[in-house]
Amino acid sequence: MRKEKNYIQDIAEIRSMMERSSKFLSLSGWAGAMAGIYALIGFYIVNSILDFNPTLILYDTIDSFPIINYVFITAILVLVLAVATAVYLSYKRAVKIGESIWNSTSKRLLADMGIPLAVGGILILIFISKNLIGLIIPFTLLFYGLALYNTSKFTYNEVKYLGIIQMLLGLIALLFIEYSIYFWALGFGMVHIIYGVYLHYRYER
Repeated sequence: MRKEKNYIQDIAEIRSMMERSSKFLSLSGWAGAMAGIYALIGFYIVNSILDFNPTLILYDTIDSFPIINYVFITAILVLVLAVATAVYLSYKRAVKIGESIWNSTSKRLLADMGIPLAVGGILILIFISKNLIGLIIPFTLLFYGLALYNTSKFTYNEVKYLGIIQMLLGLIALLFIEYSIYFWALGFGMVHIIYGVYLHYRYER
């Protein structure tokens, strides 16, 4: 009986080692929550202060470009803050659990995530050049969701469902472009906060 228990324990340890070597488990839940907070702050600036309305400037003239520039700068700041926070908190978590944040798994994760994001970024630049401003918000959700779904095999399984939710919100935002900024706030803001808190309490406590 004791030998059987030892075998089960050995199998569990081997399985744990294989999972840790094939998945990036240093991902910080608080990083996701902070990204959501940054997104909501960005949403407030764009929606309330800049009064950005994607429907009104869908095919507008050059008069709208000052607003678009401010919106673009706000989006870049939100992205930089989110990425910097994710790297910092994930690094702290990696040190805490005795793992390297830069390994073969994290490299594969970044490669698989980078391709959809790069394609989406190029497409958004094309939209800007064609004045198709209203399409930017839905497609940021769509390509971000694709990137998450594509990389979920290298990290927590919950990332897959986060990606599916983002893609669904992107599709809905395409149907209701006049409300797309609210779907963006829901996807990048509230969903990220809920996901981050859940991830923290499930895996990091």
